[in-house]
Amino acid sequence: MNKFVRNLITEWRRLRLVVSGERVVVAVSGGADSAALLAAIADARDRGKIELDLIAAHFNHNIRGEASLADQEFVERLAEKLNVQFVAASGRIQKRGNLEQNARNARYDFLRNAALETGAQLVLTGHTMNDQAETFLLNLIRGSGHDGLSAMQAIRPLDRSASPNSPILLARPLLRWAKRGDTEAFCEDLSIDFRRDEMNDDQAFSRVKVRKVLIPLLKEFNPKIIDTLCSTAQRTSDTKTASRDDGVPDILGVSELAKLPTAEMLRVIRSWLAGKRGSLRGIEAKHLEAVQRLVLSRKSGKTVELPGRQAVSKHGGRLVFEAIMVDK
Repeated sequence: MNKFVRNLITEWRRLRLVVSGERVVVAVSGGADSAALLAAIADARDRGKIELDLIAAHFNHNIRGEASLADQEFVERLAEKLNVQFVAASGRIQKRGNLEQNARNARYDFLRNAALETGAQLVLTGHTMNDQAETFLLNLIRGSGHDGLSAMQAIRPLDRSASPNSPILLARPLLRWAKRGDTEAFCEDLSIDFRRDEMNDDQAFSRVKVRKVLIPLLKEFNPKIIDTLCSTAQRTSDTKTASRDDGVPDILGVSELAKLPTAEMLRVIRSWLAGKRGSLRGIEAKHLEAVQRLVLSRKSGKTVELPGRQAVSKHGGRLVFEAIMVDK
């Protein structure tokens, strides 16, 4: 077994991702990272390490003319070679504003729709340690705080605002261990002639300039700068998580809370959730009102699920904040 496949299987188990009986959408642009991810997970399937229906999903941004079409055709051929279902869509990206962000939004909308249409509850992307390091530097340059400097998560809900009653998870199983050189070498081992996007050489884009100019310069000071930046991002995440829980109880008493006027009760619930989660991202009025109903209900054992695979349960006159573990 190739070391790359072995490392992927190890990370798959660490993330406790599903191993059988479900469909999985793999986002494949045609570049080395996503092509390597698709080939490695197909190899794991063929070896019986996982028993999943794989779907290669490609979004044609129509930004690069014939080259964009050639990317799509490459992914379709690769999927056929690996005995993987192929789905694709195309769109015209709004060039006004941030082109990269507009393309990303369109791509994730497509992935969400692909998962819904195929009944998949897991979407994979080929982000690597290089992407983590580049994102950290971009956010540092922009003056971001803890949120921007924290590491990208290896697994999270695909749509942060979606109800987790029927969650679609986004997983990045290469993020913590694979570098761009690893994905390219694996593709070469398998004679996969991956696609190269000329826009990845255009230094008009900030990310490209970080990749082509800043990181090589930093490597002169620290040859292991990618590892260092990823480690720093992870430590920032760990610090954020620790501070998130500092002084904020997991349990909230119901009896005193129920005596408060509605507006004040919602304010306390909102503040408590913000303290436990680190932010109120994805929390809507319906979530706060659902927790309020828990407070006023005479029954115990009820649960309100929140975005981000979290929940609030009522047990014995207390509200309990808890994480929902990812199923194997």
